[in-house]
Amino acid sequence: MAGKNIVLFGPPGAGKGTQAVKLKDLLSIPHVSTGDMFRYHIKNSTQLGLTAKEYSNKGQLVPDEVTIAMVKDRLSQPDMKNGFLLDGFPRSVPQAEALDKILTELNMKLDHVVNISVSDDQIRARLAKRASIEGRADDADPKVIQNRIDTYKSQSEPCLAYYRPKGIVHDIDGIGAIDEVFERISSLF
Repeated sequence: MAGKNIVLFGPPGAGKGTQAVKLKDLLSIPHVSTGDMFRYHIKNSTQLGLTAKEYSNKGQLVPDEVTIAMVKDRLSQPDMKNGFLLDGFPRSVPQAEALDKILTELNMKLDHVVNISVSDDQIRARLAKRASIEGRADDADPKVIQNRIDTYKSQSEPCLAYYRPKGIVHDIDGIGAIDEVFERISSLF
């Protein structure tokens, strides 16, 4: 089987979290979601959570040094030795460079970047639906949603250009039923 150090990539609302749950079960590897880590810290009102909430409520990214330290700590845990599934990181080229450095320090390498592609209109529809189902404040405001899309395009999308020369990016059509998208992703492994 191909290597199992994977980054799930795509715009907000692309279905990364949903697909990650299915993929981690298929590959028997831990799912590392920075969004889940932030939500945990926000719910528990930790210092990290208060900082993260301040940024996410505006549709902005949490500062790199906070996110990088959190990811490095998680990737150094013993359960990561047989592979991992990163969801929500990296979100900028400096974070991608930091991830490479972390992985080198840990004697690991990134094997796959799975890019789930979804149109802006589909993102808006999905986030509005998620806001009503999950009550996520960051998904309810159209201005915040547009800011998240713009932030993704200006800061996160360049990560794909960073990884493409390495030959590890796999573009997946994110439109369709959850199982259809998962079939496209799981065919890589």
